[in-house]
Amino acid sequence: MNSNTSLIWNVLLTLAVATLFFLHFSGRKGESSFLASDSTSLGGRRIVYVQVDSLLSKYEYFKEVRKDLEGRRYKLDYELTNRGKSLENEIAFFQQKAPTMTMEQGRSVEEQLVKKQQDFVQYREREAQKLAQEELDRNEELYVQIYDYIDRYNKDNQFEFVLGYSRGGGILYANKNLDVTEKILNGLNEEYREKQKKSTGKEAQKDSADAKKK
Repeated sequence: MNSNTSLIWNVLLTLAVATLFFLHFSGRKGESSFLASDSTSLGGRRIVYVQVDSLLSKYEYFKEVRKDLEGRRYKLDYELTNRGKSLENEIAFFQQKAPTMTMEQGRSVEEQLVKKQQDFVQYREREAQKLAQEELDRNEELYVQIYDYIDRYNKDNQFEFVLGYSRGGGILYANKNLDVTEKILNGLNEEYREKQKKSTGKEAQKDSADAKKK
């Protein structure tokens, strides 16, 4: 996941989230009671925004996902590099010994090396695709978590638009008074920590039960 992730999230949060809230509140344009200290009103519509870059860089779940994927990517690169070098060494050894082999022996070894090379290429492509799909799945999971939290957060705050803002994105200026990034981020991290505690507790209970069985 790189700088493109921020751009993707800026678009997703701006369009998808804003659309949800627009549909929900579009019939309530004229109510002055929409005004609040942490939002603005344009034609009766309350608007706030989230800084996408800050949200992604400080959301603990995202940091864990990024760390995990980077670790898996490094592990795969390391494995592929070693397997590639091993195959290169086998080819070099064959080229060195080929003059001393019979034609039949040479053909047999060559076929084996070609097969190994094909298997290596197929494995490399297959593992790269698996990792790419995993990244897509984790990004989708991340999006759902953020979207779901903003949806629940808005039930108490009744915003009509929650925009995604990032430097260089489609929004050129954003009033800092409308920034709810910290509130969203604190809520997301609090929920994530609670899930981690529950998960850790369940694992500890399972380990204790397994130990008693032994």
